[in-house]
Amino acid sequence: LDPSPENWEGKRGACAGVLFALSTKAQRGRPGGGISEYANDDEDEEEGAHGPKQSQVDQWIAFCNFHLGDYHQALAQYKSIHQSSPSADGKVDLNLAVCMFYLGLYEEAQQLMANAADNPLKQRLLFHLAHKLGNEEEWSQLQEELQDSSSLEQQLSLASMHYMRAHYQEAIDVYKRVLVDNKDYQAINVYLALCFYKLDYYDMSQEVLDVYLSQHGDSTIAINLKACNRFRLFNGRVAEQEIKNIADNGTFGADLLRHNLVVFRNGEGALRVLPGLLNIIPEARLNLAIYYLKQGDVQEAHALMKELQPTSPHEYILKGVVHAALGQQLGSVSK
Repeated sequence: LDPSPENWEGKRGACAGVLFALSTKAQRGRPGGGISEYANDDEDEEEGAHGPKQSQVDQWIAFCNFHLGDYHQALAQYKSIHQSSPSADGKVDLNLAVCMFYLGLYEEAQQLMANAADNPLKQRLLFHLAHKLGNEEEWSQLQEELQDSSSLEQQLSLASMHYMRAHYQEAIDVYKRVLVDNKDYQAINVYLALCFYKLDYYDMSQEVLDVYLSQHGDSTIAINLKACNRFRLFNGRVAEQEIKNIADNGTFGADLLRHNLVVFRNGEGALRVLPGLLNIIPEARLNLAIYYLKQGDVQEAHALMKELQPTSPHEYILKGVVHAALGQQLGSVSK
């Protein structure tokens, strides 16, 4: 079984650069506090429910909801803002598209691009939409443009694309260049650690990750990655010690932790946990198929794998093993 080193549900864009076309206010890092501040602003109430200041307040509340991971609520709020101010400057269209992107509504997001404001965010979003929609010609053109850009956000967006396409060394090269001039951007160490993990450099992954954990020891994603490294370097029992105290407290990434506990416990609870995570964590499908194979239930394993398009060596291997097992069970003979 393979643990998942990242939170896929919270990273649908897998893109450090796909953010809102709004500058950050004093509440950056405290989006919940921002909602409270804006929702209880007496001056805004005096301004009136539909005044220009109220529209700005509504946008900030939507912004905060997005950064809290409530993409559905943010989308609903931006739709309301768009309806009340259809002649907006295009930033609302762009922010609507970003919400749709994080909800997996790629075609709907693409349709909004014509009216969206032209800025670097639009370029990054178009780049990732081209990847999701399989538009290779547009993707190649935008990749060249991002490669030529000196913008930090564009470079991070490019690195994330390398990661999603399993070009881990290329992603590492970008992240290292960014860190040279931006040593305070400690979260980049987590991205580097993920790349090293994917390349099976578990010691190196942990060394880089420790730089981040020394300052942010309560990070769920970093703690989970540390557990994955320890699973690879030692065993499931050692890995479980890292996450067992945060797996059941309703924390961010709880689904990810529940999935990995199944892996660390060698499949214990697989039928209870994994089916509900098939559309959230990609590894859940692979691990459930492995569980079925171990139980001798080849038909169930095949049902899970038959529509999967492999993109990595272990996916090709697993799909091949499932088909071979099915062939043996059915008495097939290769010709």
